[in-house]
Amino acid sequence: MSLADRHVTALMRQLASQDVVELVHPFAEWETLGALAYIAECYGFRYADVRHLGKQKTVHVTMVRDADPRAVQRAAANAAAFPQAGAGGPVPGMYQGSLTPVPEAQPDVDLITTLIRYDALGAAANRKQLLTMAWGIPLVLVLLAALTGKFAVLLTLAALVPAFLLITLRVNEARRAKLAERLTAAGCTQVRDGQGRERYVRA
Repeated sequence: MSLADRHVTALMRQLASQDVVELVHPFAEWETLGALAYIAECYGFRYADVRHLGKQKTVHVTMVRDADPRAVQRAAANAAAFPQAGAGGPVPGMYQGSLTPVPEAQPDVDLITTLIRYDALGAAANRKQLLTMAWGIPLVLVLLAALTGKFAVLLTLAALVPAFLLITLRVNEARRAKLAERLTAAGCTQVRDGQGRERYVRA
């Protein structure tokens, strides 16, 4: 059984028994996550959110069961059309034995992958948190320098840390802006969720 088949088998087991499913990939391969999210949506789920958890900041993509009648009908149709999904058989939108989308599914997979990447960048680089760190860490380092007398090393770090954090913030904002352009071009609408985060929803 290929790695792709193992991913699909694990996913189908979750879809069959849970109303909330988490897609986890330690190396954050966006195309893999997007393909798995697409398959989940084919079986009556919808993309909800993405988080970074643990020391390694592993990406967790949350899918929730969609009560919309169209999603229920889509799930029933795909269950009938792909009876061996999760048991080594073909799945909707993918070449058999892989998580490579067929041409007709590629635009939808690309769109959900872009949504996930946009949200993930926002989760990984919280602007307020980075700005707080950019000011707070240098102050701590200056105090440590005064207490220990190791001025050369600690004051150098106090100068470099905020520069690094601010550059990281700028790079992430630039990446998110490019992703936002793609989402807007695809007809998605920018919204602010209950936590005040800027996100995009599909039409």
